[in-house]
Amino acid sequence: MSPEAHTDSAARADTSIFESAIERVIFASRWLMAPVYLGLVASLGILVYTFFSELVQEVPNIPRMTETDLILLVLTLVDLSLAGNLVLIVIFSGYENFVSRIDAAHHKDRPSWMGTLDFSGLKIKLATSIVAISGIHLLKVFMNLDDYSEKQLLWLTIIHLTFVVSGLCFALMDWIASRASHASKGGRDA
Repeated sequence: MSPEAHTDSAARADTSIFESAIERVIFASRWLMAPVYLGLVASLGILVYTFFSELVQEVPNIPRMTETDLILLVLTLVDLSLAGNLVLIVIFSGYENFVSRIDAAHHKDRPSWMGTLDFSGLKIKLATSIVAISGIHLLKVFMNLDDYSEKQLLWLTIIHLTFVVSGLCFALMDWIASRASHASKGGRDA
């Protein structure tokens, strides 16, 4: 082996070791997200606390509530529930897609979507949840029209419509991507 070939081989080995070390660090960096997901678990606890605080605070008032007040209470509780579902979806899907698989494959309570929701599906579920939460908030606002100015109502409606259009755009992009993927697979088989 010539000295040049030996030097070239040693340089490739050093580059390979260096590259391998960088790749191991980058791969391990996904674990930096684990505390974020634990923080989301804590935020889920805060939502549960808020839900029951609202319920305990309002239950004694139910006999004196108007129909509108009762509907507003129910909408508030539904809103908190949807926010909790959104956080759960982000925790499960985010952790499984970006950190590590959750070893609950044979657990009887495992949600059917768990482990099957990819980033694209997560995007659609998040957009759908955000539109639902925004819609409920807007409904609550419209039930108390006297508390809001025309300008506030306009902006709340625009923001909600922005969420709706964004969700539709996400769905359209995924539909186009799936059709393109399907067409390219069909083209290879021919």
